[in-house]
Amino acid sequence: MSKPKSVTKNEEVVIPADSVRLYGILGLPPHAKGVVVFAHGSGSGRFSPRNNFVAKILQNAGIATLLVDLLEDSEAQDRRKVFDIDLLTERLLANARWLRQEAGTRGLLMGYFGASTGAAAALQAAAQEPQEIAAVVSRGGRPDLAMEYLARVIAPTLLIVGSEDIPVIPLNKAAYANLNCPKKLIIVPGATHLFEEPGALDKVAQLAKDWFINYLNPPDTKKQQ
Repeated sequence: MSKPKSVTKNEEVVIPADSVRLYGILGLPPHAKGVVVFAHGSGSGRFSPRNNFVAKILQNAGIATLLVDLLEDSEAQDRRKVFDIDLLTERLLANARWLRQEAGTRGLLMGYFGASTGAAAALQAAAQEPQEIAAVVSRGGRPDLAMEYLARVIAPTLLIVGSEDIPVIPLNKAAYANLNCPKKLIIVPGATHLFEEPGALDKVAQLAKDWFINYLNPPDTKKQQ
């Protein structure tokens, strides 16, 4: 896994969400074209090496990123909250509201990048605010956990699954069938659930980058390219 270069300004941030404070890392490249919020999977957070790697690739492409802990430390020890998709969705929506008010990200088109259970929260949040989210990417996700919301998602959605992540493939195929938005399902050959194999995470990052670049650029910006 190659280490991407970055000229991005990374800032520790605190985001209010109901009665809790969520800690995150906001990465702002110069002249950002859009912003992507990362919804981490179970047992993960803002320091996830895999999501940080993908975030650096996005930042180098001119896309701002927000990696945030959707649960406080004490909550993360409670398995019921780890798999509480409604709670994770509410926290994700709070992050989106915060970004829309921040000077550096206000007015930018927004996307979600979800992993594992975070993918379900990303899709549910996109369904609840359909006009606010421009694109969604799922890495080894469980979009099936948001099945009742999938038909309401209008944001173009990319589902990425490893070919060796055998239990998750049919779950993604079932979710894919319920999406009515522009969509794509890509199975990465030889990759397992965490995409730890040589080149696997690089492939995920490139796929996500291309997806977000395509959908987070405003129409007038695309014409100028």
